[in-house]
Amino acid sequence: MFPKVKICCISSEEEASIAIGYGAAALGLVAKMPSGPGIISDELIADIAKNVPPPIGTFMLTSETSADEIIAHHYRTNTNTIQIVDALKKVALVMML
Repeated sequence: MFPKVKICCISSEEEASIAIGYGAAALGLVAKMPSGPGIISDELIADIAKNVPPPIGTFMLTSETSADEIIAHHYRTNTNTIQIVDALKKVALVMML
């Protein structure tokens, strides 16, 4: 059994192709973050993700902190995996009797 490797901070279709060519099982696509390297636009994430063949994982790294924001972010990027990189906001559940 071989380990699977994710290459993070992919910033172009060319980098994605190179990583896949060297055996990457997944690609990290870093969206807007408060800080750190490798940030690319949601549009570029979507462009890269749509050209990655299955079964390669496309991880959209998001700093959104609510379920609605994360879901909306996913719809903009259309990756096959979401990686949450910040603490989530607590959601108050209200029960109606």
